[in-house]
Amino acid sequence: MSTNDNPPEEPMGSELPPQDEPEQGAQREAQPARPPQPARPAEPTEPGEAAAPAAPAAPGEPAASEAAAAKAAEPAQTGRQRLAEGLWPPRVSRAQLIVALLLFVLGLGLAIQVRSNSDSSALRGARQEDLVRILDELDGRTKRLEDEKQQLEDQRKELESSSNQAEEARRQTIEKERQLGILAGTVAAQGPGITLKITDPKGQVQSDQLLDTLQELRAAGAEAIQINGVRIVAGSYFSDEGGGIGIDGKKITQPYEFKVIGKAQDLEPALNIPGGVVQTLEKEQATVAVTRSAKIVVDALRAAKQPDYARSSSS
Repeated sequence: MSTNDNPPEEPMGSELPPQDEPEQGAQREAQPARPPQPARPAEPTEPGEAAAPAAPAAPGEPAASEAAAAKAAEPAQTGRQRLAEGLWPPRVSRAQLIVALLLFVLGLGLAIQVRSNSDSSALRGARQEDLVRILDELDGRTKRLEDEKQQLEDQRKELESSSNQAEEARRQTIEKERQLGILAGTVAAQGPGITLKITDPKGQVQSDQLLDTLQELRAAGAEAIQINGVRIVAGSYFSDEGGGIGIDGKKITQPYEFKVIGKAQDLEPALNIPGGVVQTLEKEQATVAVTRSAKIVVDALRAAKQPDYARSSSS
């Protein structure tokens, strides 16, 4: 008797439905719904780049916070705006104020120093002989002013101490009139001085050189001057004429002779200083001779000119 150990085959087409599917569906229905995730704010961008637009929120999700939205909506600043914000309002420390004040004081001192140097630059560039001449002229003018001051003080004392002040005042008035007449050329004068003779055989001396000679003599203290019979006054002028030189419209020819009344000890050195009148004329191949004299007569006169409109206030 044989037995079959194989299990009986199940009939085909009789598959049973899976038992776990209803259970899995029930588990899915039992899980609660996840809450919606809030929208992430946009990441800050680099300066100068436009902010990326935020992703639109999904339906049902809450909007981003107002601060994040406002920051994302702000436009990016330019470099000039950032520079202006860094400079203004100024942030100055105490040390910076002290340094600025010291620099201002230093600059002011340098400006004053430069200005003082520029004022004396004319004398800095002068030659030695020019400086000597200027110094001599200043000394001479100072001495003459001191003498004039002393003379005026003596006159005041005489007026105060004189018993007859009216007579003393009349005498001083006459003396003053005589002095003014000498200066105006209406009165002859005599006194110590020099004679200056300029010989110009080649005719190289011009009127401006004679004018320089006259100015040098006046600066040295000349009180009365006559050139070839023409009286020199305050309004005298020089001009070049054909074959000679004109003084106040009168033509004179060489040799040119100056008669000068004044202190000879001052007049002659003023002409002979290095680079002065004598050397300048000698460069033009002219011959210059200076002679001192105890008595020089200046007798060329000028007619007194009556003013057309001016009148004495006492009349």
